[in-house]
Amino acid sequence: MSDSPSASYLPEHPPVTDWVHDFDHTDPVWTDDPFPIWETLRAASPVVHTERFLGCYMPTTYQAVKEIAYDTEHFSSRRVIVRDVRPEISARAPPITSDPPEHKPAKQVLLPPFTPDAMTRLEPRVRAICNELIDEFIADGHCDAAARYTKHIPVRAIAHMLGIPEKDGDLFIKWIHQILELGIKSEDEMMNGVREMTGYFMAHLEQRKLEPGDDLISQLLRAKGPGGQPLTDEHVLGSLRLLLIAGIDTTWSAIGSSLWHLARTPADRERLIAEPALIPTAIEEFLRAYSPVTMAREVMKETSISGCPVKAGNMVLLSFPAANRDPAMFPDADKVVIDRKENRHAAFGLGIHRCVGSNLARMEMQVAIEEWLKRIPDFRLDPAGKVTWSEGTVRGPRQLPVLFGKNA
Repeated sequence: MSDSPSASYLPEHPPVTDWVHDFDHTDPVWTDDPFPIWETLRAASPVVHTERFLGCYMPTTYQAVKEIAYDTEHFSSRRVIVRDVRPEISARAPPITSDPPEHKPAKQVLLPPFTPDAMTRLEPRVRAICNELIDEFIADGHCDAAARYTKHIPVRAIAHMLGIPEKDGDLFIKWIHQILELGIKSEDEMMNGVREMTGYFMAHLEQRKLEPGDDLISQLLRAKGPGGQPLTDEHVLGSLRLLLIAGIDTTWSAIGSSLWHLARTPADRERLIAEPALIPTAIEEFLRAYSPVTMAREVMKETSISGCPVKAGNMVLLSFPAANRDPAMFPDADKVVIDRKENRHAAFGLGIHRCVGSNLARMEMQVAIEEWLKRIPDFRLDPAGKVTWSEGTVRGPRQLPVLFGKNA
C-alpha cells in the first residue's frame, strides 16, 4: 500500500464552498485541518445538514453528539460509515453494527479479552514491538514515524492477540485502507476488502476448530451467545472484522497524532521526559484534542436533536472529535493542556457503543510514547517533508517525517 494521501485514489467530490449547508468530511480542506471548520459549524447550529452522501446530518456540539449516541430508538448503528452509497447490508461487525436487544450479548462476549488484567499481560509484548521497530531506524537520524512506527504497533499487537502471523500486518493495513478510506466512494473497493478479510479469517477459523489454542479467535469460538448457544461462524467473522478495523487504524492514528504534537511542541515533550508520571494524563488530552474516530448512525425515525429537526432516511456523521473541541464542555477546548485535570472526553464514544478496546488503545498509546521518548527524546518535524492525514472516518497522520539524533 502506498503511503501517499488517499485523495489521489478517489473520485473527487465538488469542493465545498458553503460548509454550513454543504459540509463534506472527505474534502481535502477538512482532511488537512478540520478544527476551524467545526468551529464555524458549531457557531451556526448544533446540527447541520448536507445533501451529499444521500443526505447527512452532523451534530456539532458535545451535547448534540451525546443525545444521538444515547438515542437507540431513533438512530440505528447498522451503518457506521457515511458513504456515497447505501447498499443492502450484507456484512455486519457485531457489536458495533448491532442495535438493542442484540447489542448487549454481542458486546459482553468481547469484554473479557480487553480487561485491564489482560492488557497488563500483553504490555511486555507491545513494549518489545515498539523497541524492535525503533531498532530498525534509530541509526538513520530520521524516519517517517507513521510508516515505520505508529501503524505497525497496533497491527502487530492485534495479530499477537489473535494468534495470527504478525508479518500479515500489511494485509490488514490494505483492507483497512480499502474499507475506511477508498470504500467511502467505491463500493467495489469496500467489498473487495471485506471479501479478502473474510476469506483470510475463515481459514483461521477452520484451523482453530481443529487445533484450538489460547488466542482470541479460539476464545470467540468457545464463547456462548444468547441461550448458551455457540456463536455462529458469521458472528465470529463479524467480530474479527470489527477488531481489525476498529482496533488498528484508530490507535495508529492516535499514536501518530500524539507524536506529531510532541514533534512540534518542545515544551510538552521536555515536560513529559522530565515528568514521565504525567504521560497517562497527557494521553487523555491527546485523545481529546486529536480524537481519531468519527462514527455514523442512520436516522430511523423523525425526531429533534438540540431543538433541530432530524428526518428519517438520512445518515448522521457522529463526530466525537468535534464534540471534544466544544468550548461549552472543555475550557480552552482548542488548546492542548497535557496536565488537564478534568477530561471527560468522548474519544472512545458515548452510550452503549463505547469502545470495547479502550484499555488496549490506552495501553498501546502510553507504551508507544514512553518507549519513543526513552530512546528518541529530541525530535522535530522534518521541514523537507510533508505531513499528510487520512481521509474520512478515522483521522491520523499517514506521513509523519521527523528528524532526531544528530539531525535534530
